[in-house]
Amino acid sequence: MTKEREGEILMVGLAILESWFPIFSIVAMSYIGALHTYTYSLFIALIFFIVIMFKRDRFKELKNKEAYKDLLLTSFWITSLFAFVFIGMRYTTAGNMAVIIFLQLLFSYLYFNLFGKEKMHTLHLWGAFIMGIGALIILIPDEMIFNKGDLLILVAAAIAPIANLYQKRAREFCSSETILGFRTFVGLPFIALMAWAFEPAVEYDAFVAALPSLLFIGILIYVVSKIMWIEALHRTSITKLSAMLGLVPMMTLIFAYFYLHEVPELRQVLGIIPILVGGYLLTKPLNEI
Repeated sequence: MTKEREGEILMVGLAILESWFPIFSIVAMSYIGALHTYTYSLFIALIFFIVIMFKRDRFKELKNKEAYKDLLLTSFWITSLFAFVFIGMRYTTAGNMAVIIFLQLLFSYLYFNLFGKEKMHTLHLWGAFIMGIGALIILIPDEMIFNKGDLLILVAAAIAPIANLYQKRAREFCSSETILGFRTFVGLPFIALMAWAFEPAVEYDAFVAALPSLLFIGILIYVVSKIMWIEALHRTSITKLSAMLGLVPMMTLIFAYFYLHEVPELRQVLGIIPILVGGYLLTKPLNEI
């Protein structure tokens, strides 16, 4: 199996996990708010990263001075990205946020394909384009009014490919667990401070009610899913992976139907078709073309 195919398989597994993220986030945020949800999820993830790094003897990787530039830049850009997203969500809708943050596919193409040296086969580029169209069909709400929150989230979408670039570089020096543990340790105090400043204190009963969702997000999203993401980045291009994120809204629709009993609109169901077509083209081996 090629590294490219391994990266694609990791992305499919990641998409399954990430598709549950909005569902459990909605549940947790209904009890303790957005920033506190992120703070407690990161705290849970950090505990697991410390245990994993200790068990796998990863702390010695932090002795590599060459890794620190990319580790620090990864931490800075990832923390900034989520800060823009969560502050932006105070002024906009979840629908607008989902549409705008997916524009990281466009920024990835501009940074790495149009102006950069990262090249993709024409068929794969068409696959990414078609997949992006399908994701936008699913995500775009009936009414979309832009405001300052949308601008902040647009900045986050522009940051995402840069953060992924430094994560990809850091992976040359460190394991996924070390990268994620380091960036979580660095970013957690900043996010916790934002939660304290912008949201009311969390009551004990509300925290207990949110805890199952927080455990899911902290362990399966911020640990397992993010490890899969960095390993996939290590194996294939940033633009291709950004396009494959189009699988997430499709799967979210399916899981939300069964878990939250949310019935998708016809437009959203039709959006699944270009995602599947684009996904097929994007993952088609070049030796079969």
